[in-house]
Amino acid sequence: MMMMNSDSCSNQNKEEEEEDSSENKEIEKIKISLMRTIVETQDPSSKEVDDLTLRRFLRARDLDVEKASSMFLKYLKWRRGFVPNGFISPSELENEIRQNKMFLQGLDKKGRPVGVLLAGRHFQHKGGVEEFKRTFISCLHSLAFLCLLSFSLDLFCKFTGFIVYIFDKIFARMPPVQEKFLVIGDLEGWGYANCDIRAYLAALSLVQDYYPERLGKLFIVHAPYIFMAAWKIVYPFIDVKTRKKIVFVEKKKLKSTLLEDIDESQLPQAYGGQLPLIPIQHT
Repeated sequence: MMMMNSDSCSNQNKEEEEEDSSENKEIEKIKISLMRTIVETQDPSSKEVDDLTLRRFLRARDLDVEKASSMFLKYLKWRRGFVPNGFISPSELENEIRQNKMFLQGLDKKGRPVGVLLAGRHFQHKGGVEEFKRTFISCLHSLAFLCLLSFSLDLFCKFTGFIVYIFDKIFARMPPVQEKFLVIGDLEGWGYANCDIRAYLAALSLVQDYYPERLGKLFIVHAPYIFMAAWKIVYPFIDVKTRKKIVFVEKKKLKSTLLEDIDESQLPQAYGGQLPLIPIQHT
């Protein structure tokens, strides 16, 4: 019997992977076409959406055309209701922006925009009924809605709008063909005053229900022990795909871990890199 050396095996495996990848792409292409037919029939505005967007929803539902179509149509309905003007103005988010907690600069080694969230600067915002109505619609079709019912809903306010504002800013900076982003969630200084389960569930709902396949990776750094109590509440609502993208980083391995994905020239100075933190409203 003829035996293959390691190089031959490696080349064969590579060829098989490429063939499998090519086959998967063809399957996706066919299913995207089927999905487009369904969504355009039910919502003509879908014609303006590109194939990459449809593919993200398709992948989020494991290539199930019916489920992906339903998910995408819910997204369109939500977006029209929540962002009727096509964008959210900073003037609507004065409290969130004033906290100066979200930053955006640089790209990781895959070309994904890098965002930094300083969670220790986030505090609940007590708004009125009208402000709540602005965000209420975003929860009607989401996993967070049932959970939010058990809280004081008027405290939820405009955080959802802030998340949408952040996403729109990130997407505007994405290089051509890039679809994902990376976030460093820094919990240094985080305490009970910063604990906002409503906000966490809202952000999670948006990522999973309306912006699928957008999050590339989330590094959680400087996590204090007391944060794990909040984490235990949120964790069950995180789907399996999203869980795989979340990495808790040990303090002693912080820089080395981040450098695996982000070049030092693109890494914020706060983590041993060369870039200053730039507030997202200034990008």
